Amino acid sequence: MSNSQAALKAAPLQPEQKWYQNPFVWLVIGGPLLVVVASFITLYLAITHPDPAIDDYYRKGIEINKTLDAQGQESQSESMAPAIQARNHAQTGLKPAEE
Repeated sequence: MSNSQAALKAAPLQPEQKWYQNPFVWLVIGGPLLVVVASFITLYLAITHPDPAIDDYYRKGIEINKTLDAQGQESQSESMAPAIQARNHAQTGLKPAEE
């Protein structure tokens, strides 16, 4: 007998573990299982606490714009003049004429 065969015969055999006793199995199963549980919790929260519906926000925005336009059409156009000139300059690449 060679030394390797003697070592194999001398080493005691370990009993096989059941699959559920192996920690690596639980490591592999645990991640996806955790995701599934979290998705059911999220589904429960979404069903029990729905977001409130938004009341006709578009119409309210139009009304606000009309109110703002009526309040200061003249003063707004004077205060926006530098911004409008800069915007026109950026779009055309030409420097605006000084008045």
